[in-house]
Amino acid sequence: MKKTFTLVVLSLVLISAVFVGGCAQKAANPPAQTKTDAPKRKLVAVGECTFAPFEFIDEKTGKPAGFDVELIQAIAEASGFEVEYKNLDWNSLIPALNNKEADLVVSGMTITDERALQVTFSDPYFTSGQAWAVKEGSPIKTISDLAGKTVAVQNNTTGDYAAQKLDARFKEEKKPGLIIKRFDNAADVFNELKAGGVDAIISDLPVIREYLKNHPEDKLIIPEPAFTVEYYGIAMRKQDKDIHELINKGLAKIKASGKYDEIYQKYFGKK
Repeated sequence: MKKTFTLVVLSLVLISAVFVGGCAQKAANPPAQTKTDAPKRKLVAVGECTFAPFEFIDEKTGKPAGFDVELIQAIAEASGFEVEYKNLDWNSLIPALNNKEADLVVSGMTITDERALQVTFSDPYFTSGQAWAVKEGSPIKTISDLAGKTVAVQNNTTGDYAAQKLDARFKEEKKPGLIIKRFDNAADVFNELKAGGVDAIISDLPVIREYLKNHPEDKLIIPEPAFTVEYYGIAMRKQDKDIHELINKGLAKIKASGKYDEIYQKYFGKK
């Protein structure tokens, strides 16, 4: 009987030791965090917010708004990262990207060979083109009538490049060239035409249309269709391969889901 009692006691001690050891091991090795517990990656996007309807400052909130702003927010949600959108001057956008103040340029930026030497672009997300506008009643009826006239453009944009090419074309045709006045933001381009400081402006067709819609009192017209075809892309640093993948996958997802069309219709109507 005494021997049996001793065996029972020893068994209980061993069981307790195993139980305590197991608890200690569990305490020393807590469960690993799941992926859902990890904070999302945050990227900074920049644009020049005088380029409505792509990016502008909302008068009610004082924050950036527009097609590009909603587009990158939708891409971020689809690819599982957070995004902060900041307003910078146009000529500061690519430098901000390359000095790592920003991770993305989302600003109605046309994909060009020259820019592609400095940055990598996403897949195209918008088709645009350069057009020109004048005041109602202007004697300028066709693009050829611009020869010898003064035009306003935004500095270092494809509107600027298109004006330079048009100037060269006129000179090759033995016509007077263009007098090109350059401004730092799109709003000043329109203001110069409104004030009578130039004969015409050259800018992206959707931007001119948006201005005409919001400022009918200025009585501006677009005499002809766009005379170039361009594609917008999101600019990124060349070395950021992981970001390239995030953006292109997110863009593909929102196009497939219909979210892209929803944002497009909000700002431009049906395709």
